[in-house]
Amino acid sequence: MYHGKSFTSLTIISSLFTPYVAIAAPPRNPDQVVNCDILAAGAGLSGVATAYEGLLAGKTVCLTEITDWLGGQISSQGTSALDERPTQRAKQFFSRGYLDLRQRIQKTYGGNLNPGDCWVSESCFLPADGHKALQGMLKDAESKGRGKLHWFPNTVIKELEMSQDGKLIENAIAIQHQPAPNAPKLNTFTLSQTIEDSYSYQNSPRFTKTIIRFSPKQTKVTNAPRWYVADTSETGEIIGLADVPYRLGIDPLSYLEPSSSSTTNNPYCTQGFTYTFAMEATKTPQTNAMPPYYEQYAPYFSYELKRLANFNLVFTYRRIWSPTKGKSEKFGGIEFTSPTPGDISMQNWTWGNDYRPGTAQDNLVYTRDQLQATGQLTSGGWMGGLRTDALLKAEEKSLSYFYWLVAGNTDSQLGKDVKQPEPNHRLLTGLDAPMGTVSGLSKYPYMREGRRIIGRPSWGQADGFSIAEIDISRQDYNDEYYRTTLPADMYRQLRASLAGLEAASVLTGQIDPNKANRRTRSTVYPDSVGIGHYAIDFHPCMEKSPPEAPGNREYPGERRGAGQAYPFQIPLRAMIPQKIDNLLVGGKSIATSHIAAAAYRVHSFEWSAGAALGTVAAFSLKNAIAPYELIDNLPKMEPKLDQLRALLEQNNNPTAFPDTSIFNQKWEDWK
Repeated sequence: MYHGKSFTSLTIISSLFTPYVAIAAPPRNPDQVVNCDILAAGAGLSGVATAYEGLLAGKTVCLTEITDWLGGQISSQGTSALDERPTQRAKQFFSRGYLDLRQRIQKTYGGNLNPGDCWVSESCFLPADGHKALQGMLKDAESKGRGKLHWFPNTVIKELEMSQDGKLIENAIAIQHQPAPNAPKLNTFTLSQTIEDSYSYQNSPRFTKTIIRFSPKQTKVTNAPRWYVADTSETGEIIGLADVPYRLGIDPLSYLEPSSSSTTNNPYCTQGFTYTFAMEATKTPQTNAMPPYYEQYAPYFSYELKRLANFNLVFTYRRIWSPTKGKSEKFGGIEFTSPTPGDISMQNWTWGNDYRPGTAQDNLVYTRDQLQATGQLTSGGWMGGLRTDALLKAEEKSLSYFYWLVAGNTDSQLGKDVKQPEPNHRLLTGLDAPMGTVSGLSKYPYMREGRRIIGRPSWGQADGFSIAEIDISRQDYNDEYYRTTLPADMYRQLRASLAGLEAASVLTGQIDPNKANRRTRSTVYPDSVGIGHYAIDFHPCMEKSPPEAPGNREYPGERRGAGQAYPFQIPLRAMIPQKIDNLLVGGKSIATSHIAAAAYRVHSFEWSAGAALGTVAAFSLKNAIAPYELIDNLPKMEPKLDQLRALLEQNNNPTAFPDTSIFNQKWEDWK
């Protein structure tokens, strides 16, 4: 049961009104108690998919979100351009909910799936319409499955109350915020201005707080978890708060991660994150004020490559609204239609509004040591696990990038006479603008990487299960780099791991590792519960601090692992953390390596992982079994696991791509 915690610390929270003292421990008993079968913490695509499948299974689902929009990537983070692979898209081989989402977006625009006429995707649209489509989906799922949805926008998880043995989350304490009397509306202030307030129990001049206790709905079950908590956050927030084993950043070089840029772990170098914004093409030149901090960030900005050094190409790359079709244009081998007045572009550019810190002085997602040092692992001390100053710098950099696009004439990577001013554009700001914020920035940054759990020990992985680079990469490991750079034993082990039936002969030296046949497919998992396919795509951290410093460079070797991947699976073992039996993990925080995570992060994957998570939770509740019990005897037969996978397939949530088997090595057609 819940008991008020003793006073532990004081945190001074800055406010645009007056400073105030926020008490870490709850100042009162919860204002509201809500019972759930499934609590999904984070309403990105993985969280919504969890809720969708849970509702269709007739469960009571509580869904929390720090912003007021559903959808994460496609809404509150502004990246409303679906990242898909051509073959998977052509075959429409996606989870049922993801297909429903695509159809609803298409219907919203009168049969047009790409109202932005962008060239990065076959579907670019306005973020608010992604949110609205998901609202409709959850309402329909609730009705069809006879489940119950409790939706809590503007809500964060503050504390977890554990069972005496530490193996179960008994309750979760959350804080929901609304504008205080006479305070400005939500989304008036940026995340860096509000995040610390959001995690503080005390009311402030800006927010009125409601303290909520989430508890299990079932009370009679004694031999299995009574409910499930799903970490579907963008940064692995709950696994940080729960303090289960996880990794951050670069994994050390090994035969499993042969393209690693470091021989040791580097937890500070995660992929860059991005505040997106929307800009509109206009008939006449606009007056765009230079941000007071512009000169700090200007030395960073670039078109990056000569073949991309064209403003119209960059503008149309993620154009999300185009009411009038422009003329055909081509640059750098890419065909697109020219912008016309009224077109709206969402900007998400590596050498633009990506913020790419990579040191202990500026990293965004705090490591465990940093969480301890800042008091966030003490009772009531959790404040979201992020560096507020990194959010602020990223906000400044994004607004500076807009100014560079419209007024800049420098290019950090390509030199002089490349970038020209483009004054016929304006930043779209306001609560009714595409991003729904006064600043014009996305409500939350687009996150590419956060904390990644280490799964439970499994056969062949005694230290904990994880998906590695070599499980999915199409990399040519015969390349001279690997043959000459990796230690001989490591290279032999790498080749043996990819050699299939010849593995033993490679290890014993009977077969030259350079001549061994290599597997030409991804690893096939007997516990697969979902699918994904995307390139291993890097937005590397910068080597020095601050990341925007003149002459700074990307962390050396970080792009070595980038490249194409085979269609891959989502094993259940990657979603089950150590220590806690009723915590499940979805989205970008499943058990992957740093390099594998660069592919396990896009829209359809997030949905597939969430669909699996919701199904696993509902199945486990129905069968009074803990998820780890579905996989703890692998590679021996697991009848209940087989039932689960059959249920997923029956519900049109694929667990494998067509013709997947250990014998099928032909995946050339899957681009």
